[in-house]
Amino acid sequence: MSHAQSHPSAIRRFLEAQSSAGLVLMAAAVVALIIANSPLGPGYAAMLHAYVGPLSLEHWINDGLMAVFFLLVGLEIKREVVDGQLSTWPRRVLPGIAAAGGMIVPALIYLAFNAGPTAAGWAIPAATDIAFALGVIALLGNRVPASLRVFLAALAIIDDLGAVLIIALFYTADLSLPALAGAGAALAVLIGFNLFKVRRLSPYLLVGIVLWVLVLRSGIHATLAGVMLAFTIPMERTPGRSDHACVSPLHRLEHALHLPVSFLIVPVFGLANAAVPVLGLPPSALVAPVTLGVAAGLLLGKVGGVFGFASIAVRLGLADRPAHAGRLQMLGVALLCGIGFTMSIFITLLAFPSSPLLQAEAKIGVLAGSLISGLLGYFTLRWAKRDSGGNVR
Repeated sequence: MSHAQSHPSAIRRFLEAQSSAGLVLMAAAVVALIIANSPLGPGYAAMLHAYVGPLSLEHWINDGLMAVFFLLVGLEIKREVVDGQLSTWPRRVLPGIAAAGGMIVPALIYLAFNAGPTAAGWAIPAATDIAFALGVIALLGNRVPASLRVFLAALAIIDDLGAVLIIALFYTADLSLPALAGAGAALAVLIGFNLFKVRRLSPYLLVGIVLWVLVLRSGIHATLAGVMLAFTIPMERTPGRSDHACVSPLHRLEHALHLPVSFLIVPVFGLANAAVPVLGLPPSALVAPVTLGVAAGLLLGKVGGVFGFASIAVRLGLADRPAHAGRLQMLGVALLCGIGFTMSIFITLLAFPSSPLLQAEAKIGVLAGSLISGLLGYFTLRWAKRDSGGNVR
């Protein structure tokens, strides 16, 4: 038995065994929506926007806590690339192709509904919310093959990295070149630690904090720092030997982050970002071009792009389908990629900075598209498992 099979990683354990963490996440999102649309809404929003030191509480959550979540995800991706499900090139290629389709097709669908000033929101439906998508997967427990969960994690992180790149290129007004240079220097130090086989975690984490501060000040989304740090944490290939894994810096850090990420960071993130007030808007906002473009982009564009591009790649022999995953299960995962939430809402604020109405319309589209995509994805995956034991043709 391979190391990857005998010693499942932190996110693998979270997805397979900690369905209660997914329930906590979903409950947090529902509570946030209820509060935001109740008399408590204004006070709740004021609390999120209150400053604690140099950042607001909302920014500490989205830029600070979520950098830790992305650190954990990055560790999982590196582990799978080095010594797991993504250790062959065909399996690495598939998430990348699917993520590209999942960004291109939603943007085109949005632009089919919008022209002129509202076209600035083309990237809103192009992002998948990794926390909520993985939360739905967690609710399904062992119904979804492990390889498909790894595929979703890899696709989502590539998708979010693509979204960060889009923000940097198209929605970042002011980039700080000194901060970018400093972040590059910090990353070089981390790579140096790895090359010189530094195995203590404390040097990586200390420089990682510096990297996070510099990325935050650079104008690029700070969560990218978590991914960059993860990729520099040492991990050795361990063919048939589990003792190496137990002392691996990457393995130790995954193990330490598992519980706080699952039961603290992710639920707090849901509480902060699902608090979107949708009441009190004119009825026309429900059918506005921005609303329809975002909702259709998430619901139709994501599933069409992810499932379509992945299916073509497999048919052309460019990549392998995840092991023990059928076409219907692939369709279910593609539907889950239509859950936009956080990054989509973040891009909304950047796309329409001076129009509260357009922001509200886009948020309604995000909520509607994400909710329908999540429900359809969940029930598709449940039905696929019952129908064929996970081997749908």
